[in-house]
Amino acid sequence: MADMRLGILGTGNVARALARGWSAAGHEVLLGSRYPSERTALGLPVAGLRETAAHAEVLVNATPGTVSVELLRSIGAAALEGVPLIDVGVGLSDDYTELSHPNSSLGEQIQRAFPLTPVVKTLCTMDATVMTDPGGLAGPSTVFLSGDQEEAKRTAGRLLADLGWAPGSQLDIGGITTARGQEHFALLFMGIAGGLGSHAFNVRVVARPA
Repeated sequence: MADMRLGILGTGNVARALARGWSAAGHEVLLGSRYPSERTALGLPVAGLRETAAHAEVLVNATPGTVSVELLRSIGAAALEGVPLIDVGVGLSDDYTELSHPNSSLGEQIQRAFPLTPVVKTLCTMDATVMTDPGGLAGPSTVFLSGDQEEAKRTAGRLLADLGWAPGSQLDIGGITTARGQEHFALLFMGIAGGLGSHAFNVRVVARPA
């Protein structure tokens, strides 16, 4: 796809990994922070949240899920209107044992708060190292997409491909309400990571032959 201007909200491990991955693919990436003057040593371009939103053709939410909606509200609905927003966040308790949206999902909460912003949930079922290097695993695996707007999901799919996720590894599981399944997988993810002694893994959907 043509190079795009991407704004990634957040400066943590996930945000930095995605920024490097999409920058390597040729996209113009800007990280957004509430405190940009304190994030100058990251080796990546950083700006304030509103400046990042103004820069972006596509926004990515890589902030902690417990604060994401509040942070997006600080940017303002008008600045987000019509801009595809890829949400990779999950809201978890401090001890990683409970979800902050147990009967919903962060993806749904964002879509409800910003109805004119097409939200796509993806990449939240894996570690940051796998998000940007799916080929580094022992075999193929699956990345999921949830969202109500088909064009936004197509855009997200093209950006996933730029990170190494071939179309055959991408599974569209439906509207934004299906983001619940993606986010609730976080609890199983923690168990698998404990069993393996590693976060560098992913799951693969294997269907019965037609």
